[in-house]
Amino acid sequence: MTDHQNNSDAYDSPWKEVLEHAFPEFMAFYFPAAHAQIDWAQGHEFKNTELRQVVRDAELGKRFADTLVQVTLKDGEQRWIYIHIEVQGQRDSDFAKRMFTYNYRLFDRYARPIASLAVLADEDAGWRPDHYGFEVLGCRHTLEFPVVKLIDYADRAELLGANPNPFALVTAAHLRTRQTKNDPQARYRAKLSLVRSLYRQGWDRQRVLDLFAVIDWMMRLPNVLEQRLWQAIETVEGETEMRYVTSVERLAIQRGMQQGMQQGMQQGLEQGRLEGKIEGLERLLAKRFGPLDEATRKRLDMATLEQLDRWTDRILEASTVDAVFEEH
Repeated sequence: MTDHQNNSDAYDSPWKEVLEHAFPEFMAFYFPAAHAQIDWAQGHEFKNTELRQVVRDAELGKRFADTLVQVTLKDGEQRWIYIHIEVQGQRDSDFAKRMFTYNYRLFDRYARPIASLAVLADEDAGWRPDHYGFEVLGCRHTLEFPVVKLIDYADRAELLGANPNPFALVTAAHLRTRQTKNDPQARYRAKLSLVRSLYRQGWDRQRVLDLFAVIDWMMRLPNVLEQRLWQAIETVEGETEMRYVTSVERLAIQRGMQQGMQQGMQQGLEQGRLEGKIEGLERLLAKRFGPLDEATRKRLDMATLEQLDRWTDRILEASTVDAVFEEH
């Protein structure tokens, strides 16, 4: 389990971006049999707006990502289907039922085969929901779906390190987060090792940023170690001549803070200062924790200048949105 599985809302994690930017690799790593049946030369198309419309009234607990993808099978008929992916962050007694519900709703909408696949990122080794159905009066309706359990990779550390698939790195980060839960120094060393591996792969800038976002999101560090890590990353980027993360992500956060305060100072009026700080803090929160809900936006709109300053100071150390607003 990652630290973020204790969040009040772990949805829209960086899993989402890396899954969408490296979908063929996701399938090849976690579902190789299915990957082999897809004609990747025909391309693939994400249908996430349609997914939200179909399942907007159903929730799946703390999921890290969900997506709907249209692909073409290479079975001689060149037929296309939909793949529904769920990356589930914690045990949920209704998970299998809701996968069943998603599947039949999507089939009802598109009248096309729907493949439902699940990646389970929880810590319960015995929880492996892979089917749901019912039988009544001779009528049987059942969904069986493939499941991957991330903790099953715990004994394959060397293989993960040697595998060039980006999801080998994501899985390794997940496992190392669990293993270093109560040891900040060990987590620092593990996180730096993973970042070094990230830069050794020769991936393009966007993939590096996507994967770094997942590692950083999973492996939170105390502020002192976080600062040390950034210094080490600067060295790594200097050695590899790939100034991706420190030049973009970290400095963007720092600049965002400065912009929020500068906007306020330049406006002169109290209301102008307030609006400038709110806008800057909104950008920072969204960059660190994902899209903001309406309750968070209302909280910012009602805040005083002193509260906004206090929350801005906390943002780099907080592990959740709620932690930013906690009163000590």
